[in-house]
Amino acid sequence: MRVGIVHDSPVPTLSSRQLMLAFMKRGVESVYFRISRLSIVIDEDRAKVIYGSEEGVSTDSLIIRSLGFIATLEQIFRRVDTLKHLELSGTLIINPIDSMLRARDKYASIITLNATGIKVPATAVVEDVFTAVELCRKWGDVVIKPMMGSMGYGSIKTSDPDIVFTVAKTWLTHGQPVYIQKYIPKPERDIRVFVVGNEVLGAYYRYAPKGCWKTNIAQGAKAVKIERIDDELVEMSLKAVKTLKLHYAGIDIGEGEDGYVVFEVNAAPQWSGFMSATGINPAEKIADYVIKLLKS
Repeated sequence: MRVGIVHDSPVPTLSSRQLMLAFMKRGVESVYFRISRLSIVIDEDRAKVIYGSEEGVSTDSLIIRSLGFIATLEQIFRRVDTLKHLELSGTLIINPIDSMLRARDKYASIITLNATGIKVPATAVVEDVFTAVELCRKWGDVVIKPMMGSMGYGSIKTSDPDIVFTVAKTWLTHGQPVYIQKYIPKPERDIRVFVVGNEVLGAYYRYAPKGCWKTNIAQGAKAVKIERIDDELVEMSLKAVKTLKLHYAGIDIGEGEDGYVVFEVNAAPQWSGFMSATGINPAEKIADYVIKLLKS
């Protein structure tokens, strides 16, 4: 049995190393691949994936931790096509590439969740600056986010239509659609739930730093374990993962006035905050889960 960990960092990231170690402890060979060095070659009437100058990539499963920095549409097509080729050839891809792309596209994931009855914030994606301004006037406090981003970077909260106009016009000038959400007031915190398969591993509160509205660990938020996870939170988290057809994920949930609201689902979540709060290493659980799938 051989499992590959895919990222594009020249040196394996912490989560990648933790996954490799977890598989090694279970007697499974693990290797690290930079996605930019995976290539599809059609030769002698057959297609194969090679890594650098190596002849072929032979793994039972690949765990996709990142698609890497992508500057062009052509890059993402090539990387996705490479992973889809491996998937169609019988390699178990975790998370499935189509599911990962859906989760990475914030709006695609939000409308998919909404269609199954999962509560999400009022959301729009626009390419017209005046539509963004009118939504701000209608909703009041809004959050403008990159459609494909992480760790809270680039997100802006405002109730000022002039600021929305300036931000939207700047983004649209650079060809970036404007992703805008109605801000959900929350008690200076939100919730991150970690799911592997059909199991909720745990959850923790992410408390925003003083004077900041963002609750991302990368932005200085404090992680505090939730000692007892209520049934509604478990049910919503499992349903979100199942709806997006993911094997594992981090689900960001807010405590709104009318109950829980899913902000987004991360298909390749970082877990340093989760580990520090709960003492649970998701890499161990993911390794057990993947090995079980490969043996079934």
